[in-house]
Amino acid sequence: MTAAALLAAAHYLGAMLLFGCLLAEHMLLAPQLPLERMRRLARIDALFGLASGIQIATGVGRMFMEKGEAFYLHNPLFHAKLTVFVLIGLLSIYPTVRILRWHRAAREAGQVAPAAAEYRRVLMIVRLELVLILLLPVLASLMARGVGMR
Repeated sequence: MTAAALLAAAHYLGAMLLFGCLLAEHMLLAPQLPLERMRRLARIDALFGLASGIQIATGVGRMFMEKGEAFYLHNPLFHAKLTVFVLIGLLSIYPTVRILRWHRAAREAGQVAPAAAEYRRVLMIVRLELVLILLLPVLASLMARGVGMR
């Protein structure tokens, strides 16, 4: 019982960390990125990746420790939640690659000014991720209450 509660708490904290990282990325993105700001952005993006791993690990753990895999695997809302999570992960690839490139350029020049179109694309993807991440607790809440089960 205690292990399941701690695992659930880690899952909730991981979700908050994911959202916080995306929000921080959004707030740090700018047309001109000095080296120190770029370092923070790169660290936060790495933390976002770590938080994603925490979500996967704790989610799998909860699937087996709580209601059992049959409950989850036969629930269309679980599949919708998983699809949204995977979509967020796929969307995050482009910003991560750009942030790594910008960070490298900022280390060499002291700052970086991404191309306007590239900057806007990264910003819009992060915004889309922020919107999509809001769907996850809604789907989880519905799923936990048996909505979508036949």
